Amino acid sequence: MVRVWVVLSFCTIGVLFPSTSDAFQRGISEAPVNSTRSIAGNVYYGDTGRPADHITVQLLNSEGSTYAPATTTASGGFEFRPLHLGSYEISIDVQGYESTHISAELTLTSLHGLAIYLKPLAENKPPSKSGAVSAHELSMPQKARDLMVSGKKKLYQDKDAPGGLEDFQNAVSIAPDYYEAHYQIALAYLALGRPDDAEKSFHKSIDVSGDKYGEADVGLGKVLLDRGDALAAEKTLRRGIELSPNSSRGFYELGRAQLNENKIVDAQKSAEQARSLAPDFAAVYRLLANIHMQQKNYAALVQDIDAYLKLDPDSPAGVRAKQIQEQVQKKLAKAPGASKP
Repeated sequence: MVRVWVVLSFCTIGVLFPSTSDAFQRGISEAPVNSTRSIAGNVYYGDTGRPADHITVQLLNSEGSTYAPATTTASGGFEFRPLHLGSYEISIDVQGYESTHISAELTLTSLHGLAIYLKPLAENKPPSKSGAVSAHELSMPQKARDLMVSGKKKLYQDKDAPGGLEDFQNAVSIAPDYYEAHYQIALAYLALGRPDDAEKSFHKSIDVSGDKYGEADVGLGKVLLDRGDALAAEKTLRRGIELSPNSSRGFYELGRAQLNENKIVDAQKSAEQARSLAPDFAAVYRLLANIHMQQKNYAALVQDIDAYLKLDPDSPAGVRAKQIQEQVQKKLAKAPGASKP
């Protein structure tokens, strides 16, 4: 897993704060092999109460890393394992329903039995197009869908990336227009440390879908950004957002790309849009902190850190944020014109 560190400095202070640019959907958790902790639950449509089957569930850790997605079963069930102790965020985007972000804390035991109810969008809100893939996936041959289920179990649960890749490739051999399977092939390649092959498969998913599958565009944009091609990443991420206008992750990644291009004002707008869509998305506040640091807006930086700590106070990243907060506050107190207690 690729991890980038950004140095935040204030006057003579030099502190490390983890960036938000971990590789997209690398798929394999860094938990010890013998770890059995997991997060599991069921997703339901809040307006009907029926299980939300064959939808995508995302998981992010406190560092902002995105795990390989899970697809819900016929009963709406999902599971992520093995996982470290710490803070996580479950994220779901489905057409016609509000973007859902739920915090989850893993302590000494696994967290099971979560019941997530998706809230319908108000009529005046633009729907996300990401959920439109469900009907397409259900139209695929049953054998190809079975291979997808098998491949995801191998890749995400058994940590058998080669086995998962083989199943996904067999699925597209049966159903060449199964663009969700091409997307999974890309994720398997990322888990195998083959980003060039992953990039080709993201492109294939986009091409086969007729460029209507937002997740593939966001995935490709993330790969391009991690490779250092922020300009191409921005263009691709904009397309992903066009397809999925309620994608907080898309706006978040776009903000990162714009920050890398030194488009500070644009990056701030994208980050604020991600925050408005997902106010409990902790990594957004780290992105805003980096932006406000570039702007030397230290009062806003303190507010960003405060908001982040409310969501993620106890993780290693939270501990570092507290250290930054204390140092910046001390410098602000000593600045000319600062109010005296």
